[in-house]
Parts: sequence; C-alpha cells; structure tokens
Amino acid sequence: MTYQDIIKQMRAKDFKPLYFLHGDESYFIDAVVEYAEDNILSEAEQSFNQTVLYGKEADHLTVIDTARRYPMMAERQVVILKEAQEMRTLKDLQGYVENPTPSTVLIIAHKHKKLNFNTKLGKALKKHAVVLDAKKLYDNQVPDWIVDYLKRKKFRIRPDAANLLGEYLGTNLAKIANELNKLAINLPKDTEITTKHIEENIGISKDYNVFELQKALGTGDVAKANRIVQYFAANPKKNPMPVVLGSLYNYFSKVYMLHYLKNTPEKELLSTIGLRSAWFLREYRAAQRQYPLPRVTRVLRLLSEYDMKSKGVGYQSTGKPDGELLREMVWKIMHPKHRAIDV
Repeated sequence: MTYQDIIKQMRAKDFKPLYFLHGDESYFIDAVVEYAEDNILSEAEQSFNQTVLYGKEADHLTVIDTARRYPMMAERQVVILKEAQEMRTLKDLQGYVENPTPSTVLIIAHKHKKLNFNTKLGKALKKHAVVLDAKKLYDNQVPDWIVDYLKRKKFRIRPDAANLLGEYLGTNLAKIANELNKLAINLPKDTEITTKHIEENIGISKDYNVFELQKALGTGDVAKANRIVQYFAANPKKNPMPVVLGSLYNYFSKVYMLHYLKNTPEKELLSTIGLRSAWFLREYRAAQRQYPLPRVTRVLRLLSEYDMKSKGVGYQSTGKPDGELLREMVWKIMHPKHRAIDV
C-alpha cells in the first residue's frame, strides 16, 4: 500500500490493528503517523487512549504491555512506536504481531532503512500487518509527485514548472512539500502554477535556471546561454556547479540516446529515455538536430572533464572558481570546432 492508500483507509474509519511503516523516505512515514496522531481518536479520547513510545527508550515488553491494554471510554486506543529502528528488542515483538489486540491500533515507524522481511519478525509482519514500503523517489519521479501533490490541493502546474522545482529542490520530499505549501497559501485555488509563480513565491528564477540553459544550448542560442552562465557565476549558491553539471549530463545523455532510437515508437521512446510526455520530447528532438552524434559525444566528454576540474581531481585541477569553469565549458560546448581534452 502507498501512504495515500493508508491515509484514505484511515479517513474512511477502516482501522487495522497493526501498521508497519519502513523505508528510506521519511516523508511518507511521517505523513501516516501525523494523520494517525491527529485523526484516529477525538481530542477528548486522546488523553487516555493515545500513547507515543520511542525505540531508544522503550523495549518490546513496554510496547506489548501498552498495546494489550483496553481503551478507556473509547472504541479503541492508538499506540505509536517512533524510531523503531533504534529498539534493540524489536525482533521480540513477533509474538504480539502474530496475535495483535483488536481494540488497539499499533503503528510502528521504522525510518531511514528497510526491515529484513526474511526474518521471523519480517514474515510475521508481512502476514499480519499493513505494510508501507517507503521508497525514496528517483529524480525523474519527483515532478510527477509534485503534480499529484498539488492536484490534491486543487492546483495545477505546468510541466516546465514542475521540472524546475524538482531540479532545484532535489528529492527531499519534506522540503518540496514545504515549498508547495507556500504556493498553496499564496495562490487562489485552481491556479495553474507557472515558473513565474515559482520565482515570485519560492525565489527560483524563471529565466536563469538550468532548464533555460539546456534550451539555450540545445538550440544554439549563444547570447542566452552566456546571460544564464553570467547569472550562475554571480549566484553560485543558488546554482552550484555539481547540480548544473549533473543536469546537463542528464540532458545530453538523453540527446545521445535519441540518436540510437530513431525508429522507436513514441510511447516506448518516452519510457526508454525517461521523459514524462511528448511535450518535452520536442525540445530533445531539436537538440538532436543541433548536436549530431560525434558532437554530443564530445559534449558528454567535456562535462566529465569539467566535473573533475571542479572537484580538483588529479591533473584536471585548475584552481579556477566554478563560475569561470562554467563559462569556459559552455564556450567549448557551443563551439564544435574546439577539441575537447581526452579524459
């Protein structure tokens, strides 16, 4: 089940005796725990029937004793075990897992890593508990998550705006959700969010960002590329070199792949190179025409070369600031007769 499935189930008052939430993505686990804390019991019921335990402080006997109690003047009680990954005797909960108390909702939050389900406890949980496997999203999954998150809040967002947010905020969903909540507070419902809204409310420039740099490079717009690079050099904290290089490498890798997928059906093509819609494919097609295979191969080598230079690796170390390296690299990308250093 997804975290949304579990919350939907809880919202429908369909509570299960045992939930086990584990994995690397804390946001999904926190979302379920926070909903359960605030909504399973009424405020009056929570005083006597809701208990929060912590894995560093509690052992399995404390958890079991608490979970076996009967609710007071309520239909059920809620017991939440946070930081379960820190509990040394977690495996000894197996007996309770195999026979949970029906009037207790026990929620075990095992954050930052997955439990081994080949253990006795893992097998028992798989059989008797509602399990959430909270996996971190890949970079290319974040824009779709942003679209879905905003849709639930009655907003729409343009694909380029979702990509811009995903690129600059990374895969930290708690951070992304916080920024999206700012937009939701400041904009009317049903607004279609654009890059302008993002610039005004979050501070990511709609004109000077890595996607605009990609477009400028892809279309051969030297003047625009130079303006963006100048902005990046003047604002290195907003546009760190590793982020810019990573994005450009990802972009030109897709252009490279297009050269080998000429006769591939569009749907299969989008899936293979990791594009979300045909809306983005047009831009990559234009870059493919601008960068024949030998040239795009050279660009990828240049990006690798400047990645090493920016990190000061071996003979590639130059001591130049990142802004100067970026200007130099972009000039070489846009002048195909300039020969890249073999790396």
